Amino acid sequence: MIAVLGAGNWGTTLADLIASNGHAVRLWTRQPEQREEINARRTNEGAVPGLSIAEGVTATGELGEAVRGAELVVVVIPSQGFREVSSALGDVLAPEQVVLHATKGLERESNARMTEILSQETCARQIGVISGPNIAAEIARKKPAGTVVASRFPHVVELGRRALSCPRMMVFAGDDVTGVELSSAFKNVVAIAAGIAAEMDVGENARSLLVTRGLAEITRLAVTMGAAPLTLAGLAGIGDLMVTCASPLSRNHRVGVALAKGERLPEILSKLGMVAEGVHAAVAARDLARRHRVEAPLLDAVYRVLYEGLSCEQGLRELMTLPAGRDVARFQSTL
Repeated sequence: MIAVLGAGNWGTTLADLIASNGHAVRLWTRQPEQREEINARRTNEGAVPGLSIAEGVTATGELGEAVRGAELVVVVIPSQGFREVSSALGDVLAPEQVVLHATKGLERESNARMTEILSQETCARQIGVISGPNIAAEIARKKPAGTVVASRFPHVVELGRRALSCPRMMVFAGDDVTGVELSSAFKNVVAIAAGIAAEMDVGENARSLLVTRGLAEITRLAVTMGAAPLTLAGLAGIGDLMVTCASPLSRNHRVGVALAKGERLPEILSKLGMVAEGVHAAVAARDLARRHRVEAPLLDAVYRVLYEGLSCEQGLRELMTLPAGRDVARFQSTL
């Protein structure tokens, strides 16, 4: 049995995928109405419209019931609520249980990665992360995709691959947990910039420039913080960056489009109705870039548009007048 914690858009989609692979799944949700809908009608219209949830998924509101006896626990909780759920998980989790998370963000204030929170709040040590170019709406529609499961423990990777692998989902292995988590968080900030550029109709050349320089910035920052440089060239790096920056289904891209239209951030998030992790990651990226003395003008500009009233037009002008240095930097990983 596999437990999935969080019945939002991505959590429900993952639960359905895992159950479709023949596994029994307990899907934990706090919302009684959501639990009843999933169990009675096999739908979760508020989170994944149109999805017929596999029969192997059973929703529960009891965290202990969801986790007890689970071979694998998959945590799919937004970054800003992750610690609260992890703390409760610590009360019911056994030391030998394996935990993966599929959250693409960093905790605000502490800037902690999700595996760091799991280590702090639970007894779990066999932990890892799922990440990649995974637009939930496409996976829910049974379209082919790929992802990466990263952990220091080969057993954790194997369990993740066994749960997710099928003819429509290629699952690759990794061991650079730091790199996968940082790239999957920071790329959301670049995706907001890509959405702004798309709405401003700056052209494909400029959008390519923006995404490429964004990749350079998040690579510099991630490598400085301990990531392996080649992780940023994989599914969790450039793979996820490509789809998040290009797809109108991406929440962070949609935030950027709305900002370029002149909408205010509170209104944008209210209309979106789902978490856009890049809004929080922009704060973390700016703080971490300053702390580690990494030049990241694009990430900084997105922060200023979000929180300091910088106009999208002025931000673009500032970025385009920066001095151009080396195209490809020389990296030396701290690993």
